[in-house]
Amino acid sequence: MKSRRYPEQIALLPYIGKWTFIAGLIALLSGTASTFFLFSLDRATDWRQTHPWIIWLLPLAGFVVGWVYLKLGSSVEAGNNLLIDEIHDPKSVVPLRMAPLVLIGTVISHLFGASVGREGTAVQMGGTLADQLTHVFRLRHAERRILLMAGISAGFASVFGTPLAGAIFGLEVLAIGRLRYDAIYPCMVAAIVADQVGMAWGVHHTHYAMSGVATIGFWSLAAVLVAGIVFGLTGMLFAKATHAASAFMKRHVAYAPLRPLIGGVVVALAVWIVGTRYIGLGIPVMVEAFQQPLAPWDFFGKFAFTVASLGSGFKGGEVTPLFYIGATLGNALAPLLHLPFPMLAGLGFVAVFAGAANTPLASTIMAIELFGPQIGPYAALACVVAYLFSGHAGIYRAQKVGMLKHRLPPVARDRKPPV
Repeated sequence: MKSRRYPEQIALLPYIGKWTFIAGLIALLSGTASTFFLFSLDRATDWRQTHPWIIWLLPLAGFVVGWVYLKLGSSVEAGNNLLIDEIHDPKSVVPLRMAPLVLIGTVISHLFGASVGREGTAVQMGGTLADQLTHVFRLRHAERRILLMAGISAGFASVFGTPLAGAIFGLEVLAIGRLRYDAIYPCMVAAIVADQVGMAWGVHHTHYAMSGVATIGFWSLAAVLVAGIVFGLTGMLFAKATHAASAFMKRHVAYAPLRPLIGGVVVALAVWIVGTRYIGLGIPVMVEAFQQPLAPWDFFGKFAFTVASLGSGFKGGEVTPLFYIGATLGNALAPLLHLPFPMLAGLGFVAVFAGAANTPLASTIMAIELFGPQIGPYAALACVVAYLFSGHAGIYRAQKVGMLKHRLPPVARDRKPPV
């Protein structure tokens, strides 16, 4: 083995310089795109709330979005899964049209009252814009993987205002049980700078007031462990229900634009029956979950509305609805487990997401960024337990099993866990 002409630290400087520049450029593009998206989402939400009759046009809006994707977006309809697939097996640069299509599709979904999130849109825009730099910098396959991961991190960080969680999410979401440390520096830079870009443009993220965290003791830890099991099972059920609804619609409705039209009819009728509490992002309800007891069925209402919306083909994301489901479920569990409402709402907020996305580290860090360091030990326990109990499936079909979550009994050891 040849000795280095320069110390390793000196030889590292060109790498640092190169990826600082590229990740900073990704952050500028992604942070700016997320800012435009968030402002558009606010305007769409405000307009829907002042004109509630628009919900009756949701079926038509779904048909239009479905038709546009059928004609222009068939190659990018896989969304987040396409990005993850390209990281696992790089083939071709993600078409630029993914970014405007998912942005417009998500804003329309929120304007007319579908129950979808926003992370999917930001991540897809971040990954797509980042991938356009592949040819500009003549990057090899291995470097392109890093580029896409940095775009995912930047999109996640800028839409939620959680830079450290965003960075880890880009490393953790690809495979269950493994992290890609070769991309840790670009992902960190992209996530941190993208968050700053959003704030420079005037983005203000929702503040969730965390108070009344219980003192660490035997009962509080045992109660959080039980809650983590419930959160993990809920995340697993959400992922399976969403996939099952999507498969059912594809199996029984051959013409793609008709799927969101049918889903739109179902959601609009449900709104007519139960009201608008479970559509859109639902941030006001999440804020309430940290302040006072809520109806114990709120989490199921959001669960059903989101499965109907995403399963029928409306565009958006799963993560914010998972936050809603988790926060309201935690609120419902608080009196049963004799723990404060804000504490259980916060733990549910991140732990249901941890179970559904198989990202316990990113979820734990998100809890600390959103709610403060005092929640850290409880969040770590809840997120890890939720991750373990959610099985080997998740909301992202392209996510691979890098390592089993636990050792299976000898009889079942040879069974391949679902991806």
